[in-house]
Amino acid sequence: MSVELNKDKFKIIGCDNADAEVILRPSMTFWQDAWRRLKQNKVAIGALVMLTLICIMTVIGPWIAKYPYEAISDAINQGSSAEHWFGTDQIGRDMFARVWQGGRISMLIGIIGAIVDTVVGSIYGGISGYFGGIVDDIMMRIVEVLVSIPYLIVVILVSLIVGKGVGALILAMTLTGWCYMARLVRGQLLQIKEQEYVLAATALGASPARIIGKHLIPNTLGIMIVAITFDIPGFIFGEAFLSYIGLGVQSPATSWGALASAAKEQLMFYPEQLFFPALFISLTMLSFQLLGDGLRDALDPKLRQ
Repeated sequence: MSVELNKDKFKIIGCDNADAEVILRPSMTFWQDAWRRLKQNKVAIGALVMLTLICIMTVIGPWIAKYPYEAISDAINQGSSAEHWFGTDQIGRDMFARVWQGGRISMLIGIIGAIVDTVVGSIYGGISGYFGGIVDDIMMRIVEVLVSIPYLIVVILVSLIVGKGVGALILAMTLTGWCYMARLVRGQLLQIKEQEYVLAATALGASPARIIGKHLIPNTLGIMIVAITFDIPGFIFGEAFLSYIGLGVQSPATSWGALASAAKEQLMFYPEQLFFPALFISLTMLSFQLLGDGLRDALDPKLRQ
C-alpha cells in the first residue's frame, strides 16, 4: 500500500505556520550583498560622495573658472575675491583654475598608476601563485630585488633617461609599484587554487591561462578592489612629494604637489596659496582611505549576514 506524503501531514516545530513560508532574506548575488552592506556604512558613502564631487570639479573646474590656468596677469599674490575665488599666485595666475587643473593631473596619475599596478601585478602574481614550486621561488626573488631598490633612485634614474613630465612620473612610480599587488594576488591564489572548481577545470583539460583568467583572478577581485582604493592615494601622495622636491610635474603644467611646491616660498606671507592644494590632497587621500575601509568590510564574506 502506497502512502502519499504532502505538507499538510507535517507540522513545523519552533515557529508559527503563518511565517513558515516567509523568506528571511531575499536571494542576491555577492556583489549585490556587498553594495547593500556598503550603503549601510555612512562614513564610506560620505567618502564616496566627497570623491565624486572632487572628480566632477577636476573635470568642470577649469571650464567654469574665469581665467585659463596658465594665463598671467598683473594681479599678483591676491587673496580670495569675487574676481579670483582662490586668489592668485606669485605671477598673477588664477588659483581656482590651477587647483582644479592640478587635480586633473594628480587624479590621472593616481588612477593610471593603480590600473597599471593592478594589471601587471595580477598577471605576475597569478602566474607565480598558480604554478608554484621553482617558478614561484624565482618570480618572488625577482620581486624582492625590485622592492629593495630605493624609490628615489628609480625616480631619479628615470628622470635622467626619459626626462621629466607626467609620463615619466607614471613610469617611475609603476616600475616597482606593482610588486605589492603581485604579492597580494599570489597569496590569494595559493589559498584558492586547490578548490574543487579549479581541480575540476584542470581535469577537464582547461589551459593554465584559462584557469588563471576565468577562475582564479575573478575570485580575487574583492581583495584587488580594496587594494586599488589604497593604491590611488599612494600614487597621489607620491606625485605630490616628488613635485614638491622638484622631480614631478613641470611648469606650465601643474598638479597639487607642484602648487604646494610653488607656494612654499610664499608661505609666511600668503599661506592661502598652500592651503587649497594641501586641503584637496588631504580630502582625496582621506576619502580613499575611508572608502577602502568600507569596501574591505563590505567585501568580506565572513561578515555576510
